[in-house]
Amino acid sequence: MVAPALERYTEETLLGGVWKRPGLSARDRSIVTLAALIARNQAAGLPFYLGLALDSGVQPREISEIITHLAFYSGWGNAMAAAAATRDVFAARGIGGDQRPAASPPLLPLDEAAEAQRAARVGEQFGAVAPGVVQYTTDVLFRDLWLRPDLAPRDRSLVTVSALVANGQVAQIPYHLNRAMDNGLTRAQAAEALTQLAFYAGWPNVFSALPVAKDVFDKRPE
Repeated sequence: MVAPALERYTEETLLGGVWKRPGLSARDRSIVTLAALIARNQAAGLPFYLGLALDSGVQPREISEIITHLAFYSGWGNAMAAAAATRDVFAARGIGGDQRPAASPPLLPLDEAAEAQRAARVGEQFGAVAPGVVQYTTDVLFRDLWLRPDLAPRDRSLVTVSALVANGQVAQIPYHLNRAMDNGLTRAQAAEALTQLAFYAGWPNVFSALPVAKDVFDKRPE
């Protein structure tokens, strides 16, 4: 009744085309899409895509972890809005506490050498500018959040890269796209994630990210 062409593009091009492209599973497309919606604080669109994610194999504990992760990468308010929308979907599906992650689970092993290099580099660059940010980055993000076990490192990286692209944060993409690929995301999957994000974050944000992604791809060994 409002935009018949939008309905046609949604049914034919997006759900009937993009979502069925073979380069990225429906589960991964759901992760990318949820990350984009949460990062852009578009909670009104979450119920449909939460249902699609659950139907595509994303586990409730993984959705919970995506929301928690994005509190740090897109802001607390966005995560809180997403949590409110997700609560209703979980309730409607009978998803209880036994399917949600623990608040403080045993963490995954830390790569001490890589983390020491990262912490030293960031400390040298910004320790004198914002020591609190540097300290929380080490203590909370990389020694806690990134080691939570209910979202695989590869998927956590996919969430992060998707949120950065969705919010136009191109300066942060090289580090996190390289990390994603170190964590197992393939170049073909990264390319398909960008295709998915063109529809959910808009062409300008994706085209701003493309030169950065190209540079990352070009510098990595085949």
